[in-house]
Amino acid sequence: MRTDDPVFTLHEGGKLAVAATIPLTSPEDLSRAYTPGVAEVSRAIADDPSLARRYTWVANTVAVVTDGTAVLGLGDIGPRGAMPVMEGKAVLFKQFAGVDAVPICLDTTDPDEIVETVARLAPSFGGINLEDISAPRCFDIERRLDARLDIPVFHDDQHGTAVVVLAALRNAVRLLDRDLAGLRVVVSGAGAAGVAVTRMLAAAGVADLVVCDSRGVLSGDRSGLSPVKATLAAETNPRGVTGSMADALRGADVLIGVSGGRIDEAAVAGMAPDPIVFALANPTPEVHPDVAHRYAAVVATGRSDFPNQINNVLAFPGIFRGALDANARTITAAMKLAAADAIAAVAADDLRPDRIVPSALDPRVAPAVASAVAAASD
Repeated sequence: MRTDDPVFTLHEGGKLAVAATIPLTSPEDLSRAYTPGVAEVSRAIADDPSLARRYTWVANTVAVVTDGTAVLGLGDIGPRGAMPVMEGKAVLFKQFAGVDAVPICLDTTDPDEIVETVARLAPSFGGINLEDISAPRCFDIERRLDARLDIPVFHDDQHGTAVVVLAALRNAVRLLDRDLAGLRVVVSGAGAAGVAVTRMLAAAGVADLVVCDSRGVLSGDRSGLSPVKATLAAETNPRGVTGSMADALRGADVLIGVSGGRIDEAAVAGMAPDPIVFALANPTPEVHPDVAHRYAAVVATGRSDFPNQINNVLAFPGIFRGALDANARTITAAMKLAAADAIAAVAADDLRPDRIVPSALDPRVAPAVASAVAAASD
């Protein structure tokens, strides 16, 4: 480890700080911001809890919560190892959407303890962003918190990925003059992202979806499937495909990799002519872009050093900005679909095979997503 590396220099002291929004330069300032003046505001909120949105930071603040079990491509590195990533997430919230975010790294992996802890902390926040929690626990944790809390709960590894994938796929089919509903799509990976991507594409109208895990195609004749995978198998694979990844990809129009596993070139070669390949694993895509380009008309990855980066930062800042602005109690499927449409629209004026999504730094994205999400909220 080289701590003289510029990356370590940038992180020294952390990437976040708390800043006051009001001056404290006189006795009057102090008496209004703290005692005795603050007691009037506290009494008012106690009588009417909805006033907390107006008179505290709640309406603009999100908790970024992890247990450190599925951090980037690093796996289970624990809550302390996860902190730099959660700080980075908070910086992205602020930079792109003006949302204040607080990293909360929990020293437990027990779903009951995580749910209870987050629920107890929830009065301090306007939304909960779950991050880097391993599957299948993440599904249960999100479901329980969403049912229990009256503020938006959003697991970005699932839904942020799915929103950007749908946006990219919408523009890829537009560029290639194809029909989204008629695509044969294979999803490699049945973890958090794979499940969410599959369900998002189904909600957008894709009928022919086949999902693969490390053992092959999820199908009704597979034994030993987890409850989540069994449900996914029942909801997908209308042609009854069985076998390996290569069997699934034979004649497929689209490959979406969110698994981290390697996919052989021969399997890609067996796809339909000029397919679409999204190989999104980081840092090593399931199919190297140079290999994918031998066959595919459009290629995307999760990396910033190749074109068409499928980056969650295109989604989550604007989604939370819109949900907070609309005082939404939950983030619905309609809001996620609206977010995907908004991201796609930002890039639609200049579509190219190497530009099907906007840059992660495009300042138009978060406001467009926020507006669309707020309009779609219940």
